[in-house]
Amino acid sequence: MQLSPVLNILGLLATILAAAMLIPMCVDLYLGSSDWHIFALSALLTGFVGVSIWLATSRREALDLGLRQAFLLTNGSWVMIGIFGSLPFMFSELHLSFTDSVFESISGITTTGSTVLVEIEKASPGILIWRALLQWLGGVGIVVMAMAVLPMLSVGGMQLFRTESYERAEKVVPRATQLAGGIGLVYTALTALWAMMLTFSGMDIFDAVAHSMTTLATGGYSTRTASIGAFDSVVIEWVIIVGMIVGSLPFAHYLAMVRGGWRGLLHDPQVRWFIILIFGLVLTLCWHLMQNGLGLGDAIRQASFNGVSIITGTGYVSANFSAWGGFATTILLIVMFIGGCGGSTTCGIKVFRLQVLASTVKVQISRLLRPHAVVLAYYNKRPVSGEVMDSVMGFFYLYILGFVVIALFLGITGLDFVTALSGAATSISNVGPGLGEVIGAEGNFSSVPDSAKWVMSFAMILGRLEIFTVLVMLAPGFWQR
Repeated sequence: MQLSPVLNILGLLATILAAAMLIPMCVDLYLGSSDWHIFALSALLTGFVGVSIWLATSRREALDLGLRQAFLLTNGSWVMIGIFGSLPFMFSELHLSFTDSVFESISGITTTGSTVLVEIEKASPGILIWRALLQWLGGVGIVVMAMAVLPMLSVGGMQLFRTESYERAEKVVPRATQLAGGIGLVYTALTALWAMMLTFSGMDIFDAVAHSMTTLATGGYSTRTASIGAFDSVVIEWVIIVGMIVGSLPFAHYLAMVRGGWRGLLHDPQVRWFIILIFGLVLTLCWHLMQNGLGLGDAIRQASFNGVSIITGTGYVSANFSAWGGFATTILLIVMFIGGCGGSTTCGIKVFRLQVLASTVKVQISRLLRPHAVVLAYYNKRPVSGEVMDSVMGFFYLYILGFVVIALFLGITGLDFVTALSGAATSISNVGPGLGEVIGAEGNFSSVPDSAKWVMSFAMILGRLEIFTVLVMLAPGFWQR
C-alpha cells in the first residue's frame, strides 16, 4: 500500500491545524494573556512537521487514493489532529499531563465535550477559543466525511446516501474537496448567525462566538464550569436549543436550500422521525419533572434544553439531570445512543439506521406470517438492498458490542458501575457528560484514572468514525497485498 498520498494529505491537514492555532494566539495577544506564546510555539511545531511531511511526499502526478488508503486517511486524520491539538493544553498554564491534554483534544475534535478542566474560567481566553475551534473543525470535518467518504466506503449503511456521480471509492478525495467548499460556507454562515443571535440574547461577544461554534458542531464545550446554566437565561437556552437541532439535521439539505430546494428537508423521513423523537422525549421528561413537584414553566425549560442536548450528543447542561431520579436518567442513558440524522454533526447510531432496522424487523415478521410472500424493506419510499440491511445490522451489533466491551474495560480501571456504564455510553456516542456524581452534569473527568481516559479516547474516535472505519484496520487482511 502506497503511504505517500495518505501522508501528503495528513501533512496538509497538520499545516491547516497550525494555521488555526494562530487564531487563539491573536485572541490572547489582543486580550493581554501571556499564553499567546504557547500557541505560537505549538503552531510552529505543528506547522514544521506538517510542511515537512507535505513536501517530502509531494508528487507531480495526480493524487489517487485506493479503498484501503481512504480508510487509513480517515483514521489518521482524527488521531493526528487529536495529538497535535493537545500541544496548547500541555504547554499552557493549566499544566495538564500528556494524557489529560490528549483526552481534552480528542474530546474536542470528535465533538464529544467531555472535559478534565475543573474550573474552566481559570483557562486563558485563547484556550477557551481553542477548545471551541477544535469542536467547530471537528464538526465540519464530520459532515464532509459523512457526505463524501463514508457512503463510498459502504460504512454502516451510509451507502444509502451515495451520490450516483461518485460511485467509486477512488474518487473520495475529489468528492470531499468539492463538497468541503459548499459545506464550509453554509457551516460558517450558520455559525455567524448563531453568534449574532446569542449576542443579542445577552451573551458578550467572546462567549457568543465560542458557544455558536460548539452549538452548531453539537460539541458542548462551554466557557463556563456550570455550562449554559451559568447564564441563567431562557432566551439563550432557546436559541441554543434551535442551534443544536439545526446542527443535527442533514447538511445536504442546507446546501440544497442555498440553491432553492426547500422541499428536501421537509420530506426527509429521518428528519420527521428525529423531530417526533425530540417531542416525545421532552414531553416524557416534562411529565416526570412535574410529577416530582416542578412547575410547568421550569419543567418545560429544563426538559427541553437538557433533553435536546443529550439526544443530539451536544452535552450542554442547564440543570443537574443526574438528580432527576432513576426513570429520567434511564431515558437519558438510552437516548444517548440515538444521536441525530445522517450527514449532520451529531453522534450515535443515527435515526436513519433505526428506520432501516425497524423496516428489517417488519420484513422478518411479515415473512413469518407469510413464508412464501416477497416482502421488501423500504426507506424513503425506495427498496433497501440486502447489502445496506446487512451493513446496518452489522453496525448496530458492533455498536452495542463496543459499548459493552468499553464498559467492561472502564470497570477494570476501578470505576463504579454507573460511571463505567455511562462513561462508555457518552464516549462511544460522543455526548460529553455521563451520569452519577463523578462524570455527571456537575462533575468532570479529571478524577478518572489515566487508563480509563485512554479507553474513553479510543471509544470517542471509534464512535465518531462509525465503528467499521476503525475496526477494518485491525483486520490482518487490511495490511496484506
